[in-house]
Amino acid sequence: MSHYVSNVTLFDGRTVKTKQGVHVSGGTIEWVGPHARAPRLALAAAEIVGANRMLAPGLIDCHVHLVFDGGPDFEQEAKELTPTLAAIKAANNARRHLDAGVTTVRDLGGLGSVSCEVGTAIERGLIPGPRVLAAGMALTVTGGHGHNIGIAREVDGPDDVRRAVREEIRGGARAIKVIATGGVLTPGIGATFTAYSQEEIEAAVDEAHKWGRSVAAHAIGAGGILNAVRAGVDSVEHCNDVSAEVAREMKERGTFRSPTLCALRGITEHPDEVPEYAVRKAVDTMEMSRAGMRRALREGIRHVCGTDAGTPFNPHGSAPREI
Repeated sequence: MSHYVSNVTLFDGRTVKTKQGVHVSGGTIEWVGPHARAPRLALAAAEIVGANRMLAPGLIDCHVHLVFDGGPDFEQEAKELTPTLAAIKAANNARRHLDAGVTTVRDLGGLGSVSCEVGTAIERGLIPGPRVLAAGMALTVTGGHGHNIGIAREVDGPDDVRRAVREEIRGGARAIKVIATGGVLTPGIGATFTAYSQEEIEAAVDEAHKWGRSVAAHAIGAGGILNAVRAGVDSVEHCNDVSAEVAREMKERGTFRSPTLCALRGITEHPDEVPEYAVRKAVDTMEMSRAGMRRALREGIRHVCGTDAGTPFNPHGSAPREI
């Protein structure tokens, strides 16, 4: 069946044009142009009235956690998760992204292979949702960030890291995530703590790239960011402490930066509801992030939109806010 969006304001990714028409048939855009010049085939299609509305390309959220809902206590929500509940939450949250105009998400840490399987269900048309590039479980050092919430597996040393990458890919992972530093939502470990060595991350990157998978690195402090960037990761998540050296390395290598601003704001704007340790670390990280953002933009580092949706007070479908 074909559809025609009539008399709409169109943003094509570069410019905004008014009084446009778009004809779609079989999932493919067949014609775009001024509504007044629409071909007969378009006018004969089922009409979607576009007046007073804007049509834009689907958004991409490069950092989400579909199995979490964004409640105030991330750790408690994790303790209550079962595979069945996680799958239901992931399907529901995927729909929220679609409703917000997001047509692709990258899930960077879920319960087992749940997010991978939900992505497969969407791809097969069993449930509605955006395309899902899921990383399965993230990789973290023993006792590292994320070990307490069930979405990261503890592996140490290049050989074990390489094996873990293979196992995640076997489980359906379409991307790989390594946790290169501490984090805000794990008690007992500093947010800027350098976790994996460059050698360990290199093993993950080498193996993932062999299988055609990209690698995202959670990294807050400059030491962990540098290890990840020099190891060849494709994107750095959060990437708060952007030193001059970090900026130079990322610019030269073309590494993407996903600043996940929604995640920090969700915590710092609700200090009485989020665990105290997380608020304290988020406040400290926020100052670092502001300076890092200024330098990253000034130096021309490539950016992507990633919300970290599912963390406290950071609901799914917030990509417009992140942008």
